[in-house]
Amino acid sequence: MNRYVVTGGAGFIGSSLVRGLLEQGAEKVLVIDNLSTGRAANLEEIRGRVELLKADIRDYEDIAPAVKGAEVVFHLAAIPSVPRSIEDPVPSHEVNIGGAFNVLRAAAAGGVKRLVYAASSSAYGGSEVLPKVETMAPDPKSPYASQKLAGEYYARVFWTCFGLETVSLRYFNVYGPRQDPSSPYSGVISVFVRAITERRSPVIHGDGEQSRDFTFVEDVVDVTLKAARAAGVAGNVYNAGNGNRYTLKQVWETLEKIEGVHLPPRFGAPRAGDVRHSQADVAAAVRDLHLKPRFSLEEGLRRTLSWFKQCGAVAPGPDHS
Repeated sequence: MNRYVVTGGAGFIGSSLVRGLLEQGAEKVLVIDNLSTGRAANLEEIRGRVELLKADIRDYEDIAPAVKGAEVVFHLAAIPSVPRSIEDPVPSHEVNIGGAFNVLRAAAAGGVKRLVYAASSSAYGGSEVLPKVETMAPDPKSPYASQKLAGEYYARVFWTCFGLETVSLRYFNVYGPRQDPSSPYSGVISVFVRAITERRSPVIHGDGEQSRDFTFVEDVVDVTLKAARAAGVAGNVYNAGNGNRYTLKQVWETLEKIEGVHLPPRFGAPRAGDVRHSQADVAAAVRDLHLKPRFSLEEGLRRTLSWFKQCGAVAPGPDHS
């Protein structure tokens, strides 16, 4: 029986990945989550089909037995957010570096075949070169970006030194159902979705012309699952985006169009550590992982809005932007 482990599986992206595994016929899925940013409610309707272990990845002795013997480990657990890592860097360091090391160590010791690591596009930093290609020199601008980059390096070392197949995916500004709009560290689209449904103007940090490669969560799940089974990719790093970019103003205007309202945004001070522009070069992921994004920005926003209206609230989970 193939067995899969998803760390951070009660979070935003993780809970979507768990659903993707089940849809593809996974027989046994174990979620490891300390529920500090994830929520058991994110798994509510599939709770009978997965096992949830409440554990902290900083505790090796707790997670090692759970990871042992898994076919694939998907490591998504993290303390997300650039601003949070600047304001309070110690917990981010302990989880995003020390915790990642523990998961890799447990996977290698436990005979795991492959580990897929959720890296971050923030590793590219403030370079003005677009699109961002994996061969560019990293230039992290925040503790969070440095921590996620260190996780990539550790993942590659565990392949070259210990034989654990690893694949790192640099997620680009993921959005979709179950993303939390209530935290001060929330992804911008979840904040926009709440604002548009409440018919109020959002606050945009900066001038609104900063751009991102916004990627719908189901596209991210798809490429993550493909990374788990692709041949000849061990030790590699890939961009997991859709190859486009949109300004924050464009995103808000698209939401206004969908909802048929006009609510001019308000503008505030830029956030520390934020990069100006981000866009993925996805050629390598298309070639090696058969990446094929299905959702346009408008379709992704429509689906996110529909979920939010239907459920009335969004549960928290990592942003990995």
